[in-house]
Amino acid sequence: MKKISIAIVMMVFTTLTAMAQSGTNSPYSQYGFGVLADQTSGFNRGMNGLGIGFRESNQVNFINPASYSSIDSLTFIFDVGVSGQLTNFSENGVKRNAKNASFEYAVASFRLFKHVGLSFGIVPFTNVGYNYSTSGYVSNDKTNAYINTYKGDGGLRQVFLGFGVEPIKNVSFGVNGSYMWGDYNRSIGNSYTDGYVNNLAKYYRADIRTYRVDFGLQLTIPFNKNNSVTLGATYGLGHKINDNAECTILSTNTQTGVKDSTTFVLENAFKLPQTIGAGLMYNHRNKLKLGVDYTLQKWASTPFPVYRDNNGSATYSLSEEYFKDRHKFTFGGEFCPGQYSRKFLNRIHYRFGVSYATPYLIINGQDGPKELSVSAGFGIPIMNSYNNRSILNISAQWVRTDSKSFITENTFRINIGLTFNERWFMKWKVE
Repeated sequence: MKKISIAIVMMVFTTLTAMAQSGTNSPYSQYGFGVLADQTSGFNRGMNGLGIGFRESNQVNFINPASYSSIDSLTFIFDVGVSGQLTNFSENGVKRNAKNASFEYAVASFRLFKHVGLSFGIVPFTNVGYNYSTSGYVSNDKTNAYINTYKGDGGLRQVFLGFGVEPIKNVSFGVNGSYMWGDYNRSIGNSYTDGYVNNLAKYYRADIRTYRVDFGLQLTIPFNKNNSVTLGATYGLGHKINDNAECTILSTNTQTGVKDSTTFVLENAFKLPQTIGAGLMYNHRNKLKLGVDYTLQKWASTPFPVYRDNNGSATYSLSEEYFKDRHKFTFGGEFCPGQYSRKFLNRIHYRFGVSYATPYLIINGQDGPKELSVSAGFGIPIMNSYNNRSILNISAQWVRTDSKSFITENTFRINIGLTFNERWFMKWKVE
């Protein structure tokens, strides 16, 4: 219990560090809750987020809580990950680069009873972070120029506690219960060179506190002692969030300095979408593992607060024309020549993955960006005199986010995760 308490303290410290970080510079994070985070651990990221059908005894797979029942009975696993990325933004021949580094996750897991595993941790849900401007002229005579400035920060995080149980051989169930919290602060500023024109600024903010519940199922079908298939399924509850959204409109006369502000408050303004996932993993002698995942996030039925100004008649209300359902397909796998081999290179886990996700945003009546990503990585065993079970997970990922009508983003990301796997529960026998 003392060691478990130390791990919890480490996780709380990591949580406090993560609260001050933003994992994106994307202009697309100005919409909805922000850019959706990659909610996977280090070994999943080498396969580009694959994992609904995976059962690992030495890794925490919180994508599907049913997998917790496979955790080794002698170990306590603590896994923490960070990432660094370089993103190229391009639109109409103009290109810009941005660098970013952020905390990704911290999770832990151990076997609670026979065929019952427990896991807990912190993972991001969304990230908000952008700062850019546009400029032009109000009229054709180019006597009055304008500058629009867009800024935003924030995001949502979640801490979870999950259980996985195997009541029947090869059949496992699991559940993650999460507390989700965070905020977003966004602003749009309009300024003009003509001093007689009022400058206008819009400020959007929300402070969100809610829960999340996700269920998991895994069914393993052994064909023989060397080959098996595991089928996985997940379901995340969708529900209303009883938190308010706020919008403040501030008009400033640059000549007189007079300011006029109007604040709109919209109650019960948010909702989490239902999430449905299915996956399959083929396992050959615990050396070759290939899998495919499909995930559906039902954003189309999720409203979001929108400010509109129609000929001086301003409204701030919920709109269901903001999102569409998001479909994501992932294929990948892992190869380890010999997990217990004496040769170091044979103990390395070689991973790859590719994903495609459809647009889920609707921007100015048009489909937002789709996403194509590819990853490759390694699980490198840490071998010393007292530990040969811990793993250093390193992966590289390329993500292309683009739309026909909007900005294109190409991101190169390095993910680093360290899985501490210790024999905490071994009982020594003296004769």
